Order: sequence, then structure tokens, then C-alpha cells
Amino acid sequence: MKTLKNYFLTMVGIFGMLLPIACTDLEENPDFTTRDNFFSTAEQLELGINSVYDGIGFGRNWFNHFYDRYVFECLVGYQVGWEKGPLNYQNGNVDPSDGYIEAYWEISYENINIANGVIEKADELKESGVPNTELLDRIKGEAQFLRAFYYYNLVRYFDDIPVTDKRTISDQDLPSNENGKRLALDLIQADLIAASSILPESYTSENLGRATRWAALTLLVKAYLQDEKWGEARTTAETIMNQSGLALFDDFGRNFTIADENSGERIFEAQVSASVNAGENNNHHAHFVPADLPNSLGGVGWHWLNGTQEFRKKYDPNDQRIPGTFISEYTSNRVGENSNGELPTVSWSPDASYNLSRFGGLVSPSADPNNEAELVFSNAWAAKWVEIGDGVTSGTTEKNIVYLRYADVLLGHSEAANESGSGDSYEGINQVRQRAGLAPLSGLSQEQLRDAIVQERVREFAFECELYPELKRKSTFGGTPDYLGDYIQEFIDTYNVDRQLSAKDYVLPIPLNEVLGNPNVQQNPLHN
Repeated sequence: MKTLKNYFLTMVGIFGMLLPIACTDLEENPDFTTRDNFFSTAEQLELGINSVYDGIGFGRNWFNHFYDRYVFECLVGYQVGWEKGPLNYQNGNVDPSDGYIEAYWEISYENINIANGVIEKADELKESGVPNTELLDRIKGEAQFLRAFYYYNLVRYFDDIPVTDKRTISDQDLPSNENGKRLALDLIQADLIAASSILPESYTSENLGRATRWAALTLLVKAYLQDEKWGEARTTAETIMNQSGLALFDDFGRNFTIADENSGERIFEAQVSASVNAGENNNHHAHFVPADLPNSLGGVGWHWLNGTQEFRKKYDPNDQRIPGTFISEYTSNRVGENSNGELPTVSWSPDASYNLSRFGGLVSPSADPNNEAELVFSNAWAAKWVEIGDGVTSGTTEKNIVYLRYADVLLGHSEAANESGSGDSYEGINQVRQRAGLAPLSGLSQEQLRDAIVQERVREFAFECELYPELKRKSTFGGTPDYLGDYIQEFIDTYNVDRQLSAKDYVLPIPLNEVLGNPNVQQNPLHN
């Protein structure tokens, strides 16, 4: 049976380009395909919304919505890389002309514009009396969810962003970013409330991967937290906890397996499949795979990103999330074959030599392949997006990108209850800790529990592009608490990094192309 993964990954490109096209300046009737003459039925409009889903995956660009956020994560210093982009971020050298920022901005606003067009067209078709209004309503709800998704993942990085709920046709329609954070949060919340009243709670197999009511409400919890609307966040989380039937997997690692895609606690994920779309740049595997993993097992002969040794040591040794978060052992081709004629297995060690150079965390090339004590590495390789096994290649991996999980809801509930002083502040975090095999928390002060929730988020969502925006959300430069500043300063001090903590670390600059091309947009003052 054809699934959504198969369905919309084959429909990328052309339908995304149709929606922004305007023909208002043409005197003749066009004889080519346009937004106005193609999308005349609900079924055709569904193709338009499929292209907006594609933008949250890997799409057509090597710099894509998810990989660009990987690079942003390097600002924190828990994740590092040797390639120019990650290296600039971990050193605090972020420029408005940065290619990762420009690509992320372009992808986000391109798809917001398409979503705006889908919403407008859905209303037009419904008013004109086309059949299948139930599908039109669902498509509109999906477009509202996706528009909110893109805006949410812009505002948490850039603060004051341009906001519009209308399709941009010409440069006369370019929106301002004045008071943009407030306008974005208002639109995000309105969209998600509307979408949650329309979208179904689940789908049959051919539509798995589309946004559900629970996805809309989960993102709404996160938006309320971003806005410090603690009461609304708590009650929305409780709706999900009490009515959705969702529960955490017993095994944390199932959040990142191919077999468990679009199921269980995995509330919303981008559909990724190289077998369906060979041109899709499925590059999470290549960026996180160990540099010395043999190509026959999925290696690519290089790597871009890994966690630091110090970050890996922050985990309790008994934390059951470790196998799903980190690669603790693998076959290495950096040393010779052992006495059995095989490449040896190397294991992670907190005591192995480590530095920030490209090869600073690998097993020593002079290690004795027959001596386990020497076959150690110190890089915190990320397991969540990597496949290792016979026949795996960077171009054939199939792992979806998980954006929303039930743990978001549980930790969001604990935070909102703790900050509002109402509800059970321990219920959510203790469920997350129980699955991790850690002792439950109790008897903490509000400040102590706040700290505990932040650190639980760090360990739960490492390498999921959540740490920088979440630490940023809970921090103020020079203020108290300053979780982001603490992480950055610890990184600087631990590894003697030539970087000074700065207020600029707490917000990304608006891309130079936007500032130069849109007279209504002002650069964040910290980056002028």
C-alpha cells in the first residue's frame, strides 16, 4: 500500500513552484499550468500541501531545514565539527552572510508562502462549492499546522521575524519584522488552535506522516512555553496526556528506528526515503557517522559532527538512553587487522585521549589491534540518525527525522506546572526518567526543579536540534539562570577555545540577503 512517504516524496518541486505564481499582470488567458488553473479540486490541492511537508525533510538541497539546524547547535559547544560551517559556530563566529542561515531562511519562507497559498485556495474552493469539503478542511488544517511549524522554528532562533498570513506575490507584499516575535507567536497559536480542531487524531496507513490533532497540540504546548503562557501550556499538555492514549516506548531507541516510524510516541516526523526519491539529499547519516567506520558498514570516509567527550560524560552511566543516543562501539578501519584477520571493534572510553581536531577523538592509529585496552575512542558519536550494517550507504539510509515526541509533552507539562505553581510538576519528568532507568525526583524547590527539567531536556533531546533553542529560551545573557551561557562557557573553559561569551550568541542574525532585499526588515541590533 502506498504510504505518505512514497506519495509526497515523488511530488516535490513542481507543485511547490505553482502556488507562488501570479498571473494578474497577464492580459491573455494563460495556456500553461498555474496555481489558478491547476488547483481546482480538493485532490489537486492535496498535492500542494504535500510539497510543504517536503520542506521539513531533506528536499532538494544539501543545506536543508534539518542539517542547517545541526550546524546552529554547534553554538552551544556540546556538539562540534571540523568542517568550516560547524567550526565557525562552535567558535562563535556567526555572520549574517552565513550560507546555513540563508538556506534555512529561504526554505522556511518559501514553504510558509506555499502554505499561505494553500490556505487561501482551500477557502476559495470551499466557497465555490467544489465537492469533498472534508478533505479541503483537512488540507487547510495541515497547512495551518505547517505554517505554524515553520514560523515556530524561525522565531526561536531569530526572535523578531517577518510575519504574514497572506501569499506574497510581489515585492510590494514583503512583510516587516517590527514586533515580529509577538506577531509570530500570536499567529502560531491561532493556527495550531484552529488546526487541532480540524485534524484527525490518526490516519490510515496511506496517510501516515501527516499532521494529526496531537501534533498540533504538542506544538502548541511548545509555543505556549516559548510565550511563557504556563497555564495554557499545562492544560494543553494535560489534554494530550489524558486523551491521546500516547505513552513512551519502553526502549528509548525505538524513537529512531526505521521499524517504528510514524508510531507510538513519535508524534510528528519528516518522511525520508532515498529508495523512493533517489535525488533526496539524505545527509544526516553522512554527517554523524564515525570517520573510521568501514564503507562496507555505512562509513563514508569522513564525518562532520560529533558530541564532545565532556558532554558524553554528563550522562549517568545507568541512563538507558545512552544506547539510543550514542554509538558506544563499532568496527574501525583506523588500525590494522587483528590476529583473526578482522578489523577490530573499538569502544568509547571517558579516559581516552580527546581534543577538538578532526581526528582528535578517534582510536590511535598505532593501537594494538589485539589489545582491547588500546582500542578506545573518545568522540561522542550520535546514534540517533546513523545506520551501521552490511550494505548501508549514506545515500540509501531511510531514517525519518523526528520533530515531535511524547517526551516533549511530558517535560512541557512539568515545566508549565512548576512555573505556574499548579498541577503535578513531577508527573511528566518522572515518566521520562523512569523510562531512562533513573530515580524519580521529589521535594525540590521551584528553582531546583527548573534546573532539573532543563538538564533532562538536554539528555533526552541531544542531537535532535533542540538544545540551542531550548537553552536560549530559558536564558538571558548576563541573567540568572543562564543555561546557554553556562554550556558555552564550560565548552570554552574545558577545551581552551578562543571564544568569548557574547550577547550575540543568544540570537541568530537575519540573513544579509533578507536585510538587503526587504526594506521592511531591520537586522537584530546585536548583529549590526
